[in-house]
Amino acid sequence: MKNSKSLLAILALVLGASILTSCKKTKVTEKDGIEYTYVKEGNEKAPNGEFLLYNFEVLTGSDSVLISTSDNPYPGYMQVNDSMQIRTGMDEIFLGLRKGDSIAFESTVKTIFGENAPPFLKEDDVIKIRLGAFEIMNEEAIQAYFDKVMAAEEVKQSERAAERILEEDKIIQDYINEKGLKAEKTESGLYYVIEEEGTGDPVTPGTTMLVDYAGYLIDGTLFDTSMENIARENDIFNENRPAYEPLPVSVGMGQVIPGWDEGLLLLKKGSKGKFIIPSPLGYGENAMGAMIPANSILVFDVDVADVQ
Repeated sequence: MKNSKSLLAILALVLGASILTSCKKTKVTEKDGIEYTYVKEGNEKAPNGEFLLYNFEVLTGSDSVLISTSDNPYPGYMQVNDSMQIRTGMDEIFLGLRKGDSIAFESTVKTIFGENAPPFLKEDDVIKIRLGAFEIMNEEAIQAYFDKVMAAEEVKQSERAAERILEEDKIIQDYINEKGLKAEKTESGLYYVIEEEGTGDPVTPGTTMLVDYAGYLIDGTLFDTSMENIARENDIFNENRPAYEPLPVSVGMGQVIPGWDEGLLLLKKGSKGKFIIPSPLGYGENAMGAMIPANSILVFDVDVADVQ
């Protein structure tokens, strides 16, 4: 099975719609009347049950990108099913794709997204689609393909994480100096302050700790806490939360972010401390809701209420 073509090459094909000439083939969907133009026509239909891989871009009428496979290490794909019912014009276009097709079309938000339209768009706003199908694979081949892509992406993520650890170290050191903290640093890049030592034996992986905490962005914004008084003081109290109480954590077992897994192993029953966690040891490149942006340095005040 051939490797996938360069994403840049595919996008170059579909983005070439801006210079379409009258010789390009144009069709209209029966369901919604979407007029779509072939920038390039393919001729190989995927067999029933196999997978067709494609790249695409979704743009606003002013060419702002809403969705693009160029922002994702993985392309789009669909398993071909000849018996699938065609309900919309979008179904017609996608289910009619052949390997080598490059298609450009535009329509309204309502026609493209149906009931799943982004809330910031109006129903009659124009949406542009650029779509290119580039490979056909059976189940075994697509699994191997995605395994390869995933392995490559993990290497890239590790490289990006190492770079961010170095970049964020200066920010964390400035924060520590500004706050007058006596912090120590682990080999991974975690900074910690033990404010009260606690008592008992050192904690080992698998031990359950009950931990009260308050989590902040490095600018001081509180995003979560297990303590009701702190939540009320910072106007983030949630009356629908089941309880404000210490969080049970099986330490060192991957139940929490890496910075916590490592940091809690440094504490004992009754310990109080602070973790300053670079983003790769926190949530990394992923945002966590509206409160924690991607690549956020996190600061946690922690209090070990009990060890079991």
